[in-house]
Amino acid sequence: MRFRFFIIDDDPSSRKMLHNAIEHEDLGDVVGEAEDGFGAEASIILKKCDIVLIDLLMPKQDGIETISRLQEMGYEGKFIMISQVEHKEMVAEAYSKGVEYFIHKPINRIEVISVIKKVMEHIRLERSLEGIRHTLSLFDTLPKEPPEVRTTPFIRSVLADFGILGESGSQDIIHLIEYLLKRYRNERVKEFPALKEIFTDYVTYSSATDVQREVKAMEQRIRRAVARALQNLASLGLEDYINPKFEMYASKYFDFADVRQKMREIEQNEEVSRVRLNVKKFIFTLYLETKEHT
Repeated sequence: MRFRFFIIDDDPSSRKMLHNAIEHEDLGDVVGEAEDGFGAEASIILKKCDIVLIDLLMPKQDGIETISRLQEMGYEGKFIMISQVEHKEMVAEAYSKGVEYFIHKPINRIEVISVIKKVMEHIRLERSLEGIRHTLSLFDTLPKEPPEVRTTPFIRSVLADFGILGESGSQDIIHLIEYLLKRYRNERVKEFPALKEIFTDYVTYSSATDVQREVKAMEQRIRRAVARALQNLASLGLEDYINPKFEMYASKYFDFADVRQKMREIEQNEEVSRVRLNVKKFIFTLYLETKEHT
């Protein structure tokens, strides 16, 4: 298999040197580049990158913060940090975040190729060991459930785009989508039943003691998270109507008339919203998108 690389560096010449080194040595494919870590996380996850080459110091979001955000979103690839030798404290912090490999500036082509090859060999070894463990597990006589596809990174990337990953309802959304993917594993679903029925089924499945109370609490948490997502999306539309995230999510996850109404309410500083929040559409769309990407 070919390795997939993503390069993040605010210096265009550094990005070009790294890109050229990878292509000239045919080490793999550079599937994306960014001049800052801020906003690059979703692309890295969606493009299933194996290795991220990332600058330590960048203007909006430095390399360490970007790595932390990616790890929170479930990314499991490898990082190669590009750093200045004098930033020893930050290098030490990078080590604590799990960064094992460094390329020093000014960039040296030979060092770049050598470090990348070491990382690639490390990945191959890890995958080989994982293959051995999987083979050995086949000899286990105990019945096993079918292996589950890792869905959490994609769901987290979408919720992060909406700016609600820190909301308490986001964890409910993640668990609910994963439950629905199990429940409808071999079915084509054109529409979900009523939300309350879905919540009740999930809470019952998760062995909650007081089902009715937990359903109500879960519904409130999810509703608050989706309302916050709409608020953030509408604010984004007011700032930049042609923002790619606004164009991608506005009519897909919400009724566009509701998005426009929320934008008007924000512009006029209205305290009471008249938007009838379509939580079911949000959940169903996220379910379909997640199923498509796994």
